[in-house]
Amino acid sequence: MIRRNKRQRTQRRIIFVIVLLLFSTGFLFYPVLNKRIEAKRVDSVPASFAQIESDMLDIPPPSANTESYLDLVNKTHPLPADYVPPDLTEVTAVAPGVTCTQLRKPAAEAFAQLTDAAAANGYTLVLRSGYRSYETQKKLFAGYVKRDGQSAAEQYSAPPGCSEHQMGLAVDVTSPSVNYKLDHNFGSTAEGSWLAENAHRFGFIIRYLEGKQDITGYIYEPWHIRYVGKKPAAEIYQQNITLEEYLENLDPV
Repeated sequence: MIRRNKRQRTQRRIIFVIVLLLFSTGFLFYPVLNKRIEAKRVDSVPASFAQIESDMLDIPPPSANTESYLDLVNKTHPLPADYVPPDLTEVTAVAPGVTCTQLRKPAAEAFAQLTDAAAANGYTLVLRSGYRSYETQKKLFAGYVKRDGQSAAEQYSAPPGCSEHQMGLAVDVTSPSVNYKLDHNFGSTAEGSWLAENAHRFGFIIRYLEGKQDITGYIYEPWHIRYVGKKPAAEIYQQNITLEEYLENLDPV
């Protein structure tokens, strides 16, 4: 009886030692086992999900300096009086005696390409008016109102703050064939026809189309072009629509 009790105590001690060893081993190897388990979980994530997550992480945040060349400025979408566009650049192809000879840099570069291409085809196109400040537009509009009256002036000139020229993206174009003036006959000249057919190649559109006054608010101006970028310009040209119509039809982002 005494021997049996002694044997049982010995067996319990052995079991206790074994359990203690197993517990210690598990504690020591838990971090390694846990890493393997986590690695297996990561490996089990579908590749498509992992790719989506990776792509999301690679997307840069929107730039606070991003500006759209499609911004709408008209009688119902005015600019602040103190707005001055960035990166104004002097244009070299200008009519004699003009003073508003600046455009935003992308528009200036595109206009230089346009005038070079026109010259290569035997046509002379130059800037008659580019960027105009709020104050300059205010004086200009007031002069037209004094001469022709408010209602008439609003058909061909923008009130201050409502002019695309204040954006630095609009150009009034002229040529020697119309004595460097802004003349409606410009549209029927060889230079005017070339401009209408090719302006989109350089990111410009004829802004105030014939027969679209009820949309744009202004009579037909074959000399007034607006920089919007090559892709939008091509689409607007191909559809023969105004900037207002183009923006209205754009899918919301």
